[in-house]
Amino acid sequence: MATAKYIGGGSGSLDLDDAVFGEPFHGSLVHEAVRAELAARRRGSASTKTRAEVAMTGAKAWRQKGTGRARVGALSTPHRTGGGVAFGPKPRGYTVKVNRKARRRALRAALSLHAERGTIAALDPSSFDTPSTKAAAATIAGFDGEGSVLVVLGDGEETCAKSFRNLAEVAVLHVDDVGIADIVGSGRLVVSEAALGRLSEKAVAK
Repeated sequence: MATAKYIGGGSGSLDLDDAVFGEPFHGSLVHEAVRAELAARRRGSASTKTRAEVAMTGAKAWRQKGTGRARVGALSTPHRTGGGVAFGPKPRGYTVKVNRKARRRALRAALSLHAERGTIAALDPSSFDTPSTKAAAATIAGFDGEGSVLVVLGDGEETCAKSFRNLAEVAVLHVDDVGIADIVGSGRLVVSEAALGRLSEKAVAK
């Protein structure tokens, strides 16, 4: 059974459930889940006006003959200044569907990868009586490894969250807001016991 060593004020280690942290890594499945998550975060609100929508007259700019100038049509055409956009973006959805079982399996694979690499650590939020960035920095310094750190906390652990949120290359998220993209994109993972339980529930829920 894999374990997560306590860092900061805690001592010992936290056992990791093999049903969650013993999943082989599935690259294609994790990629599909991450792609779906990142697509869901897009607003899809970018919009441009076509030549029919710009506030401009549709009349011919000047007569066809007699001016000595080139023949011309409406000023709203895309190649003229102030004209419409030919193939610009319009509001759209970027949703990519991933089955629930596949998403949970991808979550288990992402968590198991951290367990396999030894880049997951447990945290005791009760050791932070008051917000302290200095104490949080010391906690991270005691975590072996390199790369960005994702701190995952549960309900009622706001004081701990405030301690970590101002550190460079440290992201703090509530367990209900954590996605597979966040877990895969972080070099190291720090979780509280409550958050770990909630993550395990999400990973094996029927």
